[in-house]
Amino acid sequence: MTSITGADTAPAIARIGAAAKAQARLVAIDALRGLVMVFMLVDHVRETWFLHMQVSDPVDAATVDPALFFTRLLSTFCAPTFVALTGLSAWLYGQSHSKAETSMFLLKRGLFLIFLELSFVGFAWSAQFPPQTFWLQVIWAIGLSMIALAGLLHLPRVVQIVLGLAIVLGHNLLDPIRLAPGDAFYEVWAVLHQRAVIDLGGGLIAKTTYPILPWIGVILLGYATGPWFARGSDALVRRRRLILLGAGMLVGFVVIRTLNVYGDKPWVTGVDGLHTVMAFLSLTKYPPSLLFLLPTVGAGVLLLALFEKYQDSRLMPYLAMFGGAPMFFYLLHLYVLKALYLVAVAIYGLNKGQFFGVDNVSTVWIWVAILLVPLYLPTRWFAGLKQRRRDIWWLKYL
Repeated sequence: MTSITGADTAPAIARIGAAAKAQARLVAIDALRGLVMVFMLVDHVRETWFLHMQVSDPVDAATVDPALFFTRLLSTFCAPTFVALTGLSAWLYGQSHSKAETSMFLLKRGLFLIFLELSFVGFAWSAQFPPQTFWLQVIWAIGLSMIALAGLLHLPRVVQIVLGLAIVLGHNLLDPIRLAPGDAFYEVWAVLHQRAVIDLGGGLIAKTTYPILPWIGVILLGYATGPWFARGSDALVRRRRLILLGAGMLVGFVVIRTLNVYGDKPWVTGVDGLHTVMAFLSLTKYPPSLLFLLPTVGAGVLLLALFEKYQDSRLMPYLAMFGGAPMFFYLLHLYVLKALYLVAVAIYGLNKGQFFGVDNVSTVWIWVAILLVPLYLPTRWFAGLKQRRRDIWWLKYL
């Protein structure tokens, strides 16, 4: 019999409290992933309406309009944060599955993402079928990184941390290695660390936009942080660790970038203070340099701590909804943007040489505001479907 003091209900209350903490932890992760998807939408809207004003890698701070520069800069947080969260999510998946099951899931999902990149994603960008060029971009890189993690997760955690750090901190030492078509291992090196073009024969080529070696380091370190998020872990301790890690990465970036001797292309003082800041923040993404990864992953780590602390905010469920079905949102927004672009071309023609485009960066932000609700509604429906229909095996891959 339950006493009137409620003493017998203590275990139940404890279980409810633990479940609430676990939910807060997962909501924060999904919300951060959702924020990344919103940032990605900003960048892809920019690419849709500013094809006539392409930016280099790194962005040329001396010639690019500041509004365009900082709009592009916002997107730099997307891939590093998403890849790190992919590693963390793989560890959380392993909490309720064996290592063999987790490894197999990563392998299957990685192959599925590669298939999507070469088919539905590629078609959304080019609107060509069959394609003449295969763009090996972020979905390809995430897929291959997941396949790599499928094997690396069997290593001891200390080895994972050491290997991940060695890749992230040291891969820029490999920058001088440049291979040419016909050289031994050219294709392998192009996939791993050199942005290049691979001739597939028959008039087909592949462009390795996202060389994968640094991303393997990022996903491995994301996986290695998993024990901080274990069931029953202390949320205050976890947030303290995240804040120290994120702040340390930002400080490390400032110090190394100021020294200007390693980690990215050197920067030079601009014509004024604003352009000097832009030059300081102009970093190499393809492949991501050490100095590209330090501030982007570091900011993501700090945001994760912030989101968990304020997970009761009314904004969190909306962001978490975008993050709960990221691949569905990714495919949906690509096709919506391509359809909008083709409609604009049909109505207004190619008003910017080979492209249709707009003149003001503010148009990008207006379109992002317009698209958020129409994209949110089907994403919410699909995220709910994933939760309701766990018996449909392929839904978990989206």
